[in-house]
Amino acid sequence: MRADDIANVFHACFQKDFSVKLEGGAAEPYYQPATCSDDSHTIYFREDFASSALHEIAHWCIAGAARRQQPDFGYWYEGDRGPYQQREFERLEVRPQALEWIFSEASATSFRVSCDNFDEAALDIEPFRQAVVDAVRARLVEGLPPRAGKFVAALVAKTGNMSALAPETYSELPP
Repeated sequence: MRADDIANVFHACFQKDFSVKLEGGAAEPYYQPATCSDDSHTIYFREDFASSALHEIAHWCIAGAARRQQPDFGYWYEGDRGPYQQREFERLEVRPQALEWIFSEASATSFRVSCDNFDEAALDIEPFRQAVVDAVRARLVEGLPPRAGKFVAALVAKTGNMSALAPETYSELPP
């Protein structure tokens, strides 16, 4: 699926009940809560990258009601990170990247674990990669959060990719 296809599925699932829209073309991803009751919340994703759209949707699916009222869900972004800050980033990114991988399978798009802007050659990312694998499999066994489950079901209905719901699909990360 392309980013605009993903956006159409997202809007069909959530625009009415959550007053949220997904928009591409941004230089950087960002979540903007509505400023008044007549506005929609907006999830911006990078350019026309399907992977960016899926990643930002994953953050939205995890964010609780209070976080969805804050710009960028109340998180901070630290571009220049040392190894300690990178490990903290990874700890916080396991869940969204696990959902992103499931969304990627359901939408028949490629997935790659992202350490963001950290030099992967300077850090052993294998523990993070394995944590994402473990989180995906746990999520599929325990059940997806409601919004994530609804989105995956809609993507699978579009693509027919039922393997997206099978834990064995996620035995190891794609290269």
